[in-house]
Amino acid sequence: MAANSGEGTTEPEGGPTRHIPVLLKEVVEALQPGQGKVILDGTFGAGGYTSALLSAGANVIALDRDPTAIAAGQPMVAAHGGRLSLIHSQFSQLTDHAPEGGLDGVVLDIGVSSMQIDEADRGFSFQKNGPLDMRMSASGVSAADVVNNAKVGDLIRIFGLLGEEKQASRIARAIEKKRLLEPFTTTRALANLIESVNPRKAKDKIHPATRVFQALRVFVNDELGELAEALFAAERALKPGGRLVVVTFHSLEDRIVKQFFSDRSGKASGSRHLPMVEAKPAIFDPIGKSMIVASEEEAQFNPRARSAKLRAGLRTEAASRAPDMSIFDLPNLASLAKMGA
Repeated sequence: MAANSGEGTTEPEGGPTRHIPVLLKEVVEALQPGQGKVILDGTFGAGGYTSALLSAGANVIALDRDPTAIAAGQPMVAAHGGRLSLIHSQFSQLTDHAPEGGLDGVVLDIGVSSMQIDEADRGFSFQKNGPLDMRMSASGVSAADVVNNAKVGDLIRIFGLLGEEKQASRIARAIEKKRLLEPFTTTRALANLIESVNPRKAKDKIHPATRVFQALRVFVNDELGELAEALFAAERALKPGGRLVVVTFHSLEDRIVKQFFSDRSGKASGSRHLPMVEAKPAIFDPIGKSMIVASEEEAQFNPRARSAKLRAGLRTEAASRAPDMSIFDLPNLASLAKMGA
């Protein structure tokens, strides 16, 4: 996964958008790369963050679950004389690739890259017609599998919980009716069906299909589960004084990151209805503001930065704790059946 998950304002007929790393200056400042430091970029994408970190003197271990990104990044590997390792891996597995002495920094840029959005054959967007795919790793269950095979109740939950789509029920039932006549195979077919059920109003800034496409992408790639696992992995892989920097693009992602840093802050928790929970040693101290957003200038220059939020923490000397998924307010989709082609 890589940056820039928002595809909100560009119409289907719009042309490709050059990949621009979001909040680059702020990410570099939070990471404080320097000579000899080892930083892991968990979402290599087009290499925007990695390039800046290398320029600052750091050595970089970069991961990406997308084989296309790994192939495209080989010239950058060759150009940096052993200072860049580029590995095909999900970022939830980052501890497998960290050096024995620990990492000085980890950066995670959550979402789908503009490269993936702009490539019609990846099926991430309705901006160009392509196969209804959305798989970042190019394997496993596709968006078409979900749309054509999922029970209508499961579609409602996916669209409502992962896309926060208010018309989830109407859209899911329309899909169920349409797929009986012909299965969905293209992004345009699905987008047109959604727009027929939920027409675009003049005041709307985003296409009616945006939230459903987001939901399918998040579900197909288990993005929320991957993010949660990656945060715990970063906790284990960072050395004391190491820095964790996370950029998110929608509320579900940001909520997970916020809950993680809150739980690892060492503050006691409780409410007037429940007894206070004993404080535990802080595993991360905050870096700068609790949340950073893009400047107005960046948002105008790069529309995909408008929804970006950055949170960062400094790893303390405290021992890491066992992963506990209960600290996250994750949508409960555990009962959904596996959907084969």
